[in-house]
Amino acid sequence: MRACAEGVLLYPVYALLFADTGLTTAEISSLFAIWSVVSFVCEIPAGALADVWSRKRLYALGELTTATGFTLWLIWPSYPGFALGFALWGLGGAFSSGTLESLVYERLGDSSAYATVIGRADTVGLLAMLAATLLAAPAFAAGGYLLVGLTSIAPVTLGGLLALFLVGTPEADAVESDGYLSTLRAGLSEVTGSGTVARAAVIAAAVPGFSALDEYLPLLSRDKGASAATVPLLFAVTALAMAAGSALASRVSPASSRPLTVSLLLAAGLLAAGALIPHLSGMFAVSAAFGLLQFAMVHAESRLQESITGPSRTTVLSVAGFGAEVFAVGLYAFFALPMPLAPLFALAAIPLLTTALLTTRR
Repeated sequence: MRACAEGVLLYPVYALLFADTGLTTAEISSLFAIWSVVSFVCEIPAGALADVWSRKRLYALGELTTATGFTLWLIWPSYPGFALGFALWGLGGAFSSGTLESLVYERLGDSSAYATVIGRADTVGLLAMLAATLLAAPAFAAGGYLLVGLTSIAPVTLGGLLALFLVGTPEADAVESDGYLSTLRAGLSEVTGSGTVARAAVIAAAVPGFSALDEYLPLLSRDKGASAATVPLLFAVTALAMAAGSALASRVSPASSRPLTVSLLLAAGLLAAGALIPHLSGMFAVSAAFGLLQFAMVHAESRLQESITGPSRTTVLSVAGFGAEVFAVGLYAFFALPMPLAPLFALAAIPLLTTALLTTRR
């Protein structure tokens, strides 16, 4: 469930690449739709493939597939090239989703240790994303889209190749099973057949789903009076808050649900209050809410990992990843309502409160 855009210089400017090539807004939107559809369709089947084949090899294949998609954007800068590149990115993301997390958990075998490692990894990833955002402008000025593209392809490719050298337990890389379909059914059955796993999967899907709200932060900032030059600085504050949330999550044990519940309750309150404050200072409360969401994301995923007892670990994680995508799409539809952004953000705190209450159930 880690975002593959972390540390990729293309991420802040790829929409500009499409527009400069002559694509219309509708065509660019259709590219995003292709990306989402491929991710939806492939998420759970890819998780089962990781369980029955090799998690580290599938993760490596996912990263290399994503890098191939970025390469297509550079060598075939047209709508068909961009569409195929997005399809490969969606497929690569599905291959990578849950596989690295399964490897790490199988290697550590403990939710507290897992939260420590993943929390630190997320902190580094978020800081890398912030650095990539800041470096994209000078890189583009020095070498245009070619340089930005090459400096994005290289780290993704390297990450995929390095994954092949990960050391894990025998169970982490080759799961004994009766075949692909039986592995897929076993993972789905574990989610639907166990109330504990089902509840943990719903929480692990809902919490990262709320992170889709970050797409609207620039618009909310502008509504509060931020200038175009100020918006990136506010984004940097949010990214730093999220990095701090990951760092804190790595130091707090997920054995108890109380830190997860408290973080979600505080996030809901800060999100609503920050959105409704008719001043730019409200964005600092919103940023703090995103930091708490990041904390909750690490703990929710750790608790899901701990609840899984069967061999189809990546399949179960992929179900949660699929749920997060569906939840995000629901948020996008909600924000299409003809209402100002501030009350929409405040209303989004209600399902966040519901998720917090769900974590208190035994």
